[in-house]
Amino acid sequence: MNIPKLESSLAFLMEADRLKNLYRQTYTSTDDLPPMPDGSNVSKPYPRRENDAEHSFSLALFTAVLAEYSNEPIDVLKTMKMVLVHDIVEIDAGDTYCYDMAGNSTKAAREKAAADRIFALLPPEQEKEFRGLWEEFETGETAEAKFSAAMDRVQPFLLNLHRNGISWKEHGVRFDQVEKRASRIAAGSETLHSYIMEKLLDARDRGILPD
Repeated sequence: MNIPKLESSLAFLMEADRLKNLYRQTYTSTDDLPPMPDGSNVSKPYPRRENDAEHSFSLALFTAVLAEYSNEPIDVLKTMKMVLVHDIVEIDAGDTYCYDMAGNSTKAAREKAAADRIFALLPPEQEKEFRGLWEEFETGETAEAKFSAAMDRVQPFLLNLHRNGISWKEHGVRFDQVEKRASRIAAGSETLHSYIMEKLLDARDRGILPD
């Protein structure tokens, strides 16, 4: 057994566990809280925002379930790996809200520095693979990257729609901003883009997303 290699992989995994404490702007879909194993009640900290680990897990599940709607055939396992690591740089760089223009102006540099540190925790072969998947997602040119980007938009849109736009309302987000962000879904899935746009137009008509 190669103990140093194993310990490098485990060090990366323990670092990735920090995603559980990094909260996004999107809220979870419901206020449900399962009972404790002993049947006791605990206070419900809801509504609450999802964390990065929950988001990444959701994208992996979305990919497994919705892969058939990709415009092009994709390697599902590769795509699942891609979405699982796509936000890992936020451990250092923080979660930059997609509608935060000032934050997004420095996002690339912050995330590049984070990628340099975090992926270097892995053994060399895994560092190459997972850093490569992160860079492929960022470049957005392959079928897998396009579908990953689509999932990264579909999932929070659905959560916001399910929550009557709670996060959009908090930040004063308007329909044209969301429509612009939704446009990238089409590169990965025309079907899902059409579906989401119908829902967004309905949200606009109901006043959830003002013009």
